[in-house]
Amino acid sequence: MTHTIYTFQRLQHKSIARLKQIYSEIACTVEVIDKRCKDAWITAIADYQSAHPEQFITPASIPLTPIEISFYNHEYYAGDKLIAAIHYDDDLTRPWVVMVNNKEVHRASTNILCHHYICSHYKDGSLPVQEQNATDTPCPTENAIMAEIFNECEKYGFEILHDGIYNNDVKLGEVGCTDGSWWVVGAAEQERVACQSALVAVWRLAVAQTPRHTELLNRRFEMLTPMNSSIYGSISEFLN
Repeated sequence: MTHTIYTFQRLQHKSIARLKQIYSEIACTVEVIDKRCKDAWITAIADYQSAHPEQFITPASIPLTPIEISFYNHEYYAGDKLIAAIHYDDDLTRPWVVMVNNKEVHRASTNILCHHYICSHYKDGSLPVQEQNATDTPCPTENAIMAEIFNECEKYGFEILHDGIYNNDVKLGEVGCTDGSWWVVGAAEQERVACQSALVAVWRLAVAQTPRHTELLNRRFEMLTPMNSSIYGSISEFLN
């Protein structure tokens, strides 16, 4: 089992109670010299992470996905986790604002400068951590969900209608996200299947109407149709 690595900066913002919880969650075995000292817990956790790198992934190892809610509002996700948002206000010189946990962390004159700020600070681990359980951001917004589904369907040329996802006038099924959990149900199926993301959910619909993915992976690339080539790329991305 892998865990997200905690940077020293991130650990410093945790209470002793939370540090003890993290210590338990990652099954840390490094002895805490002084259990009353916050720095002692931080040192133990950091030392354990350094000694067992195979058990941890850095947050930046998950690529960011920007989702355009509107021209003035964008949300950035790593997998299914909200990382940051960009909003626009009426400031005359720097109207574009980077928000984390509904708090301003950066302000710039253009949207692209905010984009670069989020990407660079996410990569080096210095971006403030978005609390996923915060009451103001329990799960992606409805607009964000629809935008993510649309982006994935666009890769295959699928069409989103009021009652589901179609390809060449044939209904493939439906994809959605309820209480932060993604799901997919095929047109000929009755029960929803849980998925990790919109990418996986739409991929399942695509694979269901094509030759088995193992067969696709064994074909020479030039033998694939445009549809299968698109699916091949998604399968390779998913499996890797």
